Amino acid sequence: MSVHLVGAGPGNPGLITIRGLDLLRTCDVVVYDRLVAPELVDEAPVDAIRIAREPHTQSEINELLVGYARAGFDVVRLKGGDPFVFGRGGEEAIALTGAGVEFETVPGVSALSAAPAAAGIPITHRGLASQVTLVTAHCSREGQRPDYASLARTPGTLVFFMALRALEEIAAELIAHGLNPTTPAAAIASGTLPEQRSVVAALAEIPAAAAELESPVLLVVGDVVSLADRLRPIASLAPALSPR
Repeated sequence: MSVHLVGAGPGNPGLITIRGLDLLRTCDVVVYDRLVAPELVDEAPVDAIRIAREPHTQSEINELLVGYARAGFDVVRLKGGDPFVFGRGGEEAIALTGAGVEFETVPGVSALSAAPAAAGIPITHRGLASQVTLVTAHCSREGQRPDYASLARTPGTLVFFMALRALEEIAAELIAHGLNPTTPAAAIASGTLPEQRSVVAALAEIPAAAAELESPVLLVVGDVVSLADRLRPIASLAPALSPR
């Protein structure tokens, strides 16, 4: 059998792809991330084996994927957002390839664009931003930090994933390296979910403005944020899952 690295989307269960949902509904084993909607996990067959990502290490997850595939099971690795956008999908694909296990990657809707869109922020806009830079604010390796000097000089939109705990550092470092303190910024919590909250403020003020938000938080920095008041959706995004 094989392993399918499936993007579950940015949080709202209705944003999974049709291909991803079809695979989930027919799998033997589903290994799912903490931020994947419970409604999606429930879409797996009743007799499917369900394995939560936590508290397993990444090495243990790799071994589980290889082991179940070699045992003849059809495995769905259900990952938040897109498997290859800060999702360690590449690491799992390398492990599968090294073990000689066939796999398929099913892209997912990334929070990169979905969370800002749900808050009324286009990450590109003619005359305001013609490029986007993705950054992870969560540094998994000791001593690894974003290159704030380069980021402060980068035109267009900056999007920081997993940014809540690093908001003060991000704002301070970008300003220290030359970015205007009045640059518009938005912090978006639980993007695309009914409980989504977002705050908009100048870069220098965004840490204080976002003090009451809860993780996960996406930070958007750039002139496109100035459009939020005009483009904010009237109703919250709440697509339903398609019927079986």
